[in-house]
Amino acid sequence: MSEITDPEELRELLGAVNPRAAAKERVQLHPRDREWIAASPFVVLATSDAAGNCDASPKGDPAGFVRVLDDRTIAIPERPGNRRADGYLNILDNPHIGVLFVIPGRTETLRVNGRARLVRDAPYFDDMIVRGHRPILAVEVDIDQIFFHCGKAFLRSNLWHPDRWPADTLPTQAHLVKELQPDTPQSLEELTHYYSEPNYAQSLYKS
Repeated sequence: MSEITDPEELRELLGAVNPRAAAKERVQLHPRDREWIAASPFVVLATSDAAGNCDASPKGDPAGFVRVLDDRTIAIPERPGNRRADGYLNILDNPHIGVLFVIPGRTETLRVNGRARLVRDAPYFDDMIVRGHRPILAVEVDIDQIFFHCGKAFLRSNLWHPDRWPADTLPTQAHLVKELQPDTPQSLEELTHYYSEPNYAQSLYKS
């Protein structure tokens, strides 16, 4: 194994940065960024605690669920989940955050890096109501850096091409829980019902 240990060695291996890539960073939202955010139904929040322990958490809602507050601030609503709050606990410890905006079918993504804070209520929560339910909280992000990321990763993975997807041979979520958490008291049948899409659909916005 040959480990890379310093920036100079890494840069020598990767080569010089494409000038266009080096110059694409911005510090506030462009109208096109706003359009992308309005069309995105899925984001990933990347956080870490003060010790560097990391978390990447997916968030999804109807397209446009992330609200633009101004040219330097966005807000991401929280819906009922498993209550682990890994990323939110990280934010309380270390406000630095990365957000990846994904649009189905598009190979490019929009990347936002900034500093986050948690808010338990704000006037704009009324604009985030889905199926009659207000957010539990919201993550406000002050933008430090924003840019579009090229689509090579999505093209290499064939993510949006179902005809090229590998065969799904993995166990169901219910089977995985029984195998990885053998002390779980629920039966396989109960877990299968719990993780079924119709059952999940009933509790998407309810605690």
